[in-house]
Amino acid sequence: MIEKFLKEFAKLIVENPDAVRVETNEVDETFSEITIYVDKADTGKIIGKDGKVVNAIKTLIAACKAKSGKSYRINIKPDDES
Repeated sequence: MIEKFLKEFAKLIVENPDAVRVETNEVDETFSEITIYVDKADTGKIIGKDGKVVNAIKTLIAACKAKSGKSYRINIKPDDES
């Protein structure tokens, strides 16, 4: 559910929505690492000025911990495949 939300949200922000992909690495049952890959030109847009956009995303995802008890780390990386 979180991965789908992040992918759709990122598609709304970036110029090249077809290049957006989200990968999840389940570290253990209480922690997951989620990486959002975007086109190199869109990396700045998803991070935002002074990191405000990515920090807002991280805050929203941290609120999911209250429901599921699972922690998440969000990473933004340029997609070298696009």
